[in-house]
Amino acid sequence: MMRIMKMDEVSAEEIFSRRGSAPGVEAVVAEILERVRQDGDEALFAYTERFDGVRLQSLEVSDAEFEEAMAAVDPDFLNILREAAANIRAYHEKQKRQDFVMMERDGVILGQKTTPIEKVGLYVPNGTAAYPSTVLMDSIPAKLAGCRELIMVSPPSRDGNVAPSILAAARVAGVDRVFKVGGAQAVAALAYGTQTVPAVYKIVGPGNAYVAQAKKQVYGKVAIDVVAGPSEVLVIADSTAEPRILAADLLSQAEHDVLSTAVLITDDPGLAGAVAAQVHRQLQLLPRRGIAETSIENNGLILLVKDLEEAMQIANEIAPEHLQLCVREPFSWLDKVQNAGSIFLGMHCPEALGDYLAGPNHTLPTGGIAKFASPLSVDDFVKKSQFTYYSKQALSQVANQIALFAREEGLEGHARSVLSRFEDTI
Repeated sequence: MMRIMKMDEVSAEEIFSRRGSAPGVEAVVAEILERVRQDGDEALFAYTERFDGVRLQSLEVSDAEFEEAMAAVDPDFLNILREAAANIRAYHEKQKRQDFVMMERDGVILGQKTTPIEKVGLYVPNGTAAYPSTVLMDSIPAKLAGCRELIMVSPPSRDGNVAPSILAAARVAGVDRVFKVGGAQAVAALAYGTQTVPAVYKIVGPGNAYVAQAKKQVYGKVAIDVVAGPSEVLVIADSTAEPRILAADLLSQAEHDVLSTAVLITDDPGLAGAVAAQVHRQLQLLPRRGIAETSIENNGLILLVKDLEEAMQIANEIAPEHLQLCVREPFSWLDKVQNAGSIFLGMHCPEALGDYLAGPNHTLPTGGIAKFASPLSVDDFVKKSQFTYYSKQALSQVANQIALFAREEGLEGHARSVLSRFEDTI
């Protein structure tokens, strides 16, 4: 049975189970990164055989393999991929930034120039389940940003191939090249480059603890999106919510991983009991019951609060990856949300809608970093440069102020660099 607790029985920090890396992960990843940096493809082949149980003849997915994958995918699913891609493009198109120029003073031009990151690496899991949705979510914003080269890595299955659904999604999204390599070694290949895998400037995409740690260790050599943790959902519900639906929403998150967290907060004790009973009943129906059951047992929680105001305060403290507002008037609570990755409003907006089809991104900040981090967006694939122009006349009008400021900071060279343009004696 899912735990039911009152707020005075648990602290906000204990509501969500958020763990760091398991002991030993950091050292193992450091060793993998160094070996790939030194040995390149040789290390990738060796690690793929060791960790994935397959001896590859080549690392890159060929055109023939792409064609086989496209033929193997159900045509109806392919149409759904295209529909989802269209929705994702439409949403992320609104995020594209415009350059600007300011010419508010004579002889002065200021501005900002937005430039795509040239080379981006995309990590796509392919373990207990394949995630073509991740391909769409991570690739389409990069393409809209104008990135010149998108390099995708994904671990091969036992047959030595990347899942057909993942390759189909890559084709739909416009990924340039795909390599059959996963884990920390794939992150190393993208960061350092090998004889076959090109180095990139930024790595995005979710993965297990080893992938997350590898991204953390290569940060600085390359940029990364975030160091993602296990997936999580927080559902806030009032007496109008349907227990059967709430239980299904909680389990949809719990089946991701044994470390996933699913929490319901409500001010209705009767609803709490009904949801707990529904969770127990519906668990028996899930193909991934073992994973979901472990997740619910270790990390699941129904929390009783005095009112929805208190529920919202807790939500903002937790800063969940997914926040569902299953309440009578969800839009009246939207402005009260300060910290959340993605917000789902009302009883007819399950988190799964956001995972696959709606259009907003599903690569989200986890582990409470929604307090300062945002969902993946077009902004993650561009960089901004400033530019400044002053005419001689315009500079002459502020030269003395600049010199005074520089000397206040003890930087005489700065002062002279300005004044030398007007005083021959310097």
